[in-house]
Amino acid sequence: MALTKYMIVDKIQSDLGLSKTEAVHTVETLIELIKKTLASGDDLLVSGFGKFCVKDKQQRVGRNPATGQAMVLDPRKVVTFKCSGKLRDAINA
Repeated sequence: MALTKYMIVDKIQSDLGLSKTEAVHTVETLIELIKKTLASGDDLLVSGFGKFCVKDKQQRVGRNPATGQAMVLDPRKVVTFKCSGKLRDAINA
């Protein structure tokens, strides 16, 4: 089961005693801050959790899976994630 934004809001609301509106606002603000940081090309480091990095992918030749025809894929940016040692240890414990 995936953790959803609704579940995060619900947990913040119950743990911190916030109203539903305050919890939604808190989560939305955090998500917007993360999106703006990554969109600007900056990395995002969350100590004890991991690091989100923006990487450039070069133009390359790919294939259309439906037709098998070769096509040029434009350069683009992707977000990668590298978990911290603490998170890795917690997952593998």
